[in-house]
Amino acid sequence: MSQTSPQFVAQSRAGLEDQTAAHAATWGLGSSERWKADLEAGTITFSFKDGKTVIAPIQVIGTYNKLDGTFLWGWDHPSVPEPLRHHAELARQWGKKNHLPDYTSRMVKVSEDEAWNFAAVANRLANANGVYRGPSGTTMVFMSFGEVKMRQATKP
Repeated sequence: MSQTSPQFVAQSRAGLEDQTAAHAATWGLGSSERWKADLEAGTITFSFKDGKTVIAPIQVIGTYNKLDGTFLWGWDHPSVPEPLRHHAELARQWGKKNHLPDYTSRMVKVSEDEAWNFAAVANRLANANGVYRGPSGTTMVFMSFGEVKMRQATKP
């Protein structure tokens, strides 16, 4: 039985919520002291108060501008290196197949909740490990991430 686009989006969001809850419980996603994306290396690093660090490969789904409510897709974002556009491109191809202009237009005016839908769909299509929405001023960077590697703090 074929799924409708809204069903796929809803299931993608539910799956992402489950992934996020599991990451929060196992290594503290959402509770880090700092985060840093290295677009050259294609990684994100989370640093915690206890000295623990978590690192994972990333893909940039897109950026959401809180001031004007626009989402700029990673598949055609001037700040996103080509190797980090793959998951966003999967969402664009899915949007083409399902005739969804919000997925195929470079920039769209949407709510932040809709931006989460975009990220959830890309995450699911790529079989990624989760999504992080990192604040950068008035912009939110939506990134899918792969396998996480944890390093515990070394004792002095």
